[in-house]
Amino acid sequence: MFAKILFLALTIQSAFTFITGALGDIYDAREAASIAHMVLEHITGLGKLDRIVHKERKLTPEQNDALKHAIAALQRLEPIQYITGSAWFYGLEFNVTPAVLIPRPETEELVEWVVQDAAGKTDLRILDIGTGSGCIPISVKSALPAASVSGADVSEEALEVARSNSEKLKLDVNFFALDALNPQQMQALENYDVIISNPPYITQREQAEMQQQVWGFEPSLALFVPDNDALLFYRHIAVTALEKLNRGGFLYFEINEAFGKEVVTLLQGLGYEGITLKQDFFGKDRMIKAGIAV
Repeated sequence: MFAKILFLALTIQSAFTFITGALGDIYDAREAASIAHMVLEHITGLGKLDRIVHKERKLTPEQNDALKHAIAALQRLEPIQYITGSAWFYGLEFNVTPAVLIPRPETEELVEWVVQDAAGKTDLRILDIGTGSGCIPISVKSALPAASVSGADVSEEALEVARSNSEKLKLDVNFFALDALNPQQMQALENYDVIISNPPYITQREQAEMQQQVWGFEPSLALFVPDNDALLFYRHIAVTALEKLNRGGFLYFEINEAFGKEVVTLLQGLGYEGITLKQDFFGKDRMIKAGIAV
């Protein structure tokens, strides 16, 4: 029945109804409708208003095939962002592939914190470690055009996505390869005024509590840390940042809500000053800022 319906000449309106029906057992009505709009915009190239105006327009055979593949992928729980190849973050549209994490709204709050703190400052040098799609450094560059901004990642595939985003959005960010767990590579870093990182922070035992849309499709390399060393990346990055941050510089982390106090204790033990633990808009411990003495 599914295939027969798809090979009929669907209109934009009937395609919307068909998508929401196909997703009814997976998502609630509101989320299914939101996904249907994203799928149809991706397939037709038309915005929501144009799709309303042209709701009786029939899909082409190519669009019909694309719709069929999109629904099959969604029913396998593949995230819509990987199907469309894009995600919005901080007012910008980023390319995304399964080589990178899908940008999250909570991370926008981290970017905004950095931007607010940096307002009015000049000649800043900013580095994002574990950059993925490049959403953090590119968004920072968009808000702080005078800053020199870089992003680093261990994954060459992720760096390709990040560079494509920098080129598409016409924002000059330098991307380079870096293994945050390699002391020699970390010691070779230049000095910066601000270092940011949203590193892997989900313990392996937490995987069972996550949605399959996350652990089944997003890169494990960017998500998980061992159960017995949840602060693995924070420790390596924070130790290096003590030497690589200029006087008066700041380190910003996105964190696992379950380990806020532990990260604060780690940073205190290393000698950081002015440590601030901040909650996201859900009221969960999500971000930390720590400073280097002037």
